[in-house]
Amino acid sequence: MIATLSTAALAGGLSWASGIRLYMALFIAGWFGRMGWIDLPQSLDILQSPWVIVVTGLLTAIEFLVDKVPGLDSVWDAIHTFIRIPAGAILAVAAMGHMDPAWSTVAALLGGTFAAGAHATKAGSRAMINTTPEPLSNWTASFAEDGAVIGTLWAAFFHPWLLFIFLLLFFLFAIWLLPKLWRGLRWVFHRLAT
Repeated sequence: MIATLSTAALAGGLSWASGIRLYMALFIAGWFGRMGWIDLPQSLDILQSPWVIVVTGLLTAIEFLVDKVPGLDSVWDAIHTFIRIPAGAILAVAAMGHMDPAWSTVAALLGGTFAAGAHATKAGSRAMINTTPEPLSNWTASFAEDGAVIGTLWAAFFHPWLLFIFLLLFFLFAIWLLPKLWRGLRWVFHRLAT
């Protein structure tokens, strides 16, 4: 049961984090695995490759900087809609290891859902924040997202129950927030069109 719980936490944590900061999630998992701080499943061993760590580290640095620039962060998010969500599904399947195809499908669906929920909440919030003229709120949101990804991965690696509580609270918050973001974005687009 413990191995299954920790495996599910790894799958959920990596999937959720990929919806916010895919490259950071890959870099941290690879680095922690390489340092021997965590044991990654065989299907994720590739993340420990020095080349993968260098590339994901470079992409993490680029994303860190891009995400602090109002407007550019929303363009980055729009492009990464097509990268983060499929990556979340793939990471969930890889984290769970070799399973029955039905369970692999369930893992992919849940992983994609976790990534999509995190990404939609992040991208929608940042688009709304970008309507303010000052950069401080954008930087605050960006640093908070960086911290949330690090905290989520820490919970996924070392405290699985804490991760599951976080994911439950996050999705309750997202269910409450997303309709409000949608209405706000419709208002912004309406104002831009007139």
